[in-house]
Amino acid sequence: MSPGPSLPLIAVFNGPNMNMLGLRQPHLYGSATLDDVEALCAEIADQLGLAIDFRQTNGEGELVSWVQECRGRAAGIIINPAGYTTTSIALMDALLATELPVIEVHVTNIHRREEFRQHSYVSKAAVGVICGLGINGYKLALTAMADLLEAPDE
Repeated sequence: MSPGPSLPLIAVFNGPNMNMLGLRQPHLYGSATLDDVEALCAEIADQLGLAIDFRQTNGEGELVSWVQECRGRAAGIIINPAGYTTTSIALMDALLATELPVIEVHVTNIHRREEFRQHSYVSKAAVGVICGLGINGYKLALTAMADLLEAPDE
């Protein structure tokens, strides 16, 4: 989706295996697909007066490049780093370099999962983290991002 002239652009990026949402471990991740997530984000963004750039990749380098492209282009980033949450210092560095507000989203509660999933490099760059609320976490993240953009000094 391309932004309108007055709509702040929010990048909504998804990491590896998120394209398998709805198929992969539905007892953990639910039955909603990534297309469902994109439709939800588009609806909420429209209600909030935001434009979104919704993408998914399985490649770390591609995700890092997308994040870097946000500097000077987007007003904020919402990211579900998926498997790169616990491994990617490069992603953390790219997010920090944008100097944009970042909200980290996870469909599951990573703190109730395996110990290795409980550490997030991305959290070091995020103003907030939403986890464990299913795909509604994206809705909450967009709402929080809209609030952050309205009151950036708070």
